[in-house]
Amino acid sequence: MSLRTAVRHALASADEVAADEERHEAAAHRGCTPVAALGDRRRASAAGVLRSVVLRPREGVPTVEAELYDGSGSLDLVWLGRRAIAGIDPGRRIRVEGLVCDIDGRRTMFNPRYELRARAGE
Repeated sequence: MSLRTAVRHALASADEVAADEERHEAAAHRGCTPVAALGDRRRASAAGVLRSVVLRPREGVPTVEAELYDGSGSLDLVWLGRRAIAGIDPGRRIRVEGLVCDIDGRRTMFNPRYELRARAGE
């Protein structure tokens, strides 16, 4: 670690350090785009950690919704017609692929293909 990096970490808030670590972890995945750079109506791949997972019906259809965070921004993931998905839990690292849409100002991916990543110690 360089002196510049050490000083930046010493002066940064815990959130800034966590975001920097997430950006570094997400950048290690080949072919993935940072969430902040995802374009509307484009197919893309992204990687990060799931911050939240909830069951939320949309127009009477059960859906699993999750928030993927990669240090640069958040991406909403929505699986329609599901009540639960094994392995989709808060804190889990995941890589997703699908069509990115802008829904009410938030980047969203419906029914993405996903790959669960190993947790620390697995």
